[in-house]
Amino acid sequence: MTQTSPSMAMPAPVTVVRAFTEPSLEQRSIDLRLLQTTLFRKINRTKQIMEPLELVPGRYIGEGQPCFIIAEIGQNHQGCVETAKTLVRKAKESGADCVKLQKSCLAAKFTQAALDRVYDSPNALGPTYGEHKRKLELSEHQFREVQEYATSINMPLTASAMDLPSLDFLDAMNVPFIKVGSGDVCNLPLIRRAAATKRPLVISTGMSDFDWVRAVYQDLTDVSPGTALVLLQCTSSYPTPAQHAHLRVLDTYAQVFPRAHIGYSGHEEGIYISVAAAARGARVLERHITLCSTQPGSDHRCSLEPSQLQELVQAVRCVEAALGSPLKAFQPSEDACYRKLGKSVVAARSLTSGHLLTEEDMTIKVQEPPGAPGHFFYAFVGRQLKKDVVCDDSILEDDLL
Repeated sequence: MTQTSPSMAMPAPVTVVRAFTEPSLEQRSIDLRLLQTTLFRKINRTKQIMEPLELVPGRYIGEGQPCFIIAEIGQNHQGCVETAKTLVRKAKESGADCVKLQKSCLAAKFTQAALDRVYDSPNALGPTYGEHKRKLELSEHQFREVQEYATSINMPLTASAMDLPSLDFLDAMNVPFIKVGSGDVCNLPLIRRAAATKRPLVISTGMSDFDWVRAVYQDLTDVSPGTALVLLQCTSSYPTPAQHAHLRVLDTYAQVFPRAHIGYSGHEEGIYISVAAAARGARVLERHITLCSTQPGSDHRCSLEPSQLQELVQAVRCVEAALGSPLKAFQPSEDACYRKLGKSVVAARSLTSGHLLTEEDMTIKVQEPPGAPGHFFYAFVGRQLKKDVVCDDSILEDDLL
């Protein structure tokens, strides 16, 4: 067997240890901007960004815009103009962006048999359903009076069009947008007529399924492709159990209906689910308002009193601020904590000038005043000291060759 002489022996492999180089603050800023640009490009490739929509004069919805909060008065005014005005004012004071009523022409909305049916509900205001509903309706003159009051306090007002005559009336009133309630999500003639007004449409999708919502969306796309559209996830139960709210439908709508803005119309008790809807991306949020939730009527029970509506608005605005940026970065508010608890590179023992630093020479501790941040630790390994350093002194970039 041939043996290899010592002079022919293979040299031992050399391990090259590369010191970590801490980027400068300027380089960090450049890297952060590049990351932000790359991230947003990826987001835009997978998610179509809708153009902002001016839902009421001067108030837009869409990417980067605050959630638009509608205070739904409905018929919680109980047929009283002064109560309606009070609710408008309370909604304004609570921070809502808009108030909404309901407008019906009973003969156009109901058959005579439906109006004549006995109404033995504990909430009944008359012996038949027709008499009950008539007591809850505002006349056209009363509608205009409430609209004038809302205008006088700079509060946008609109209404749900429950039938074709009511739609024509609201169009003549020059409301900023038309609301189509869940009861008419199947009413394509009404929806088409509403689209023909050239006003934005906000459509609730309770009492329907995905296939029908898709059919409505496609019909509007085919018949009136320029219609500004908002689709609201909604469950028409009063109050809605939490497990029937299905906020993930918001994600489905956003993915499948790219030319519609997405929102939520809630009938649950309390504000938690509505706040979650805003956090999940609802551009529009609609909730009923009442002066007293214990009044007779199913709407009152799932409505928010003014103080609750104000709490909802504040919670949504807080959540919007908290959502912030998708990029992780040191925050100015963290500076005080960093100065108190942030750790720095310090000498583990006394060292002399000219010494080449090893891991054993250094440790990371809270220092006063703060020195080089702890993440410089490995960047300092192998560097030469320019001066003597005693134990627990900071080791700074300026101390090293």
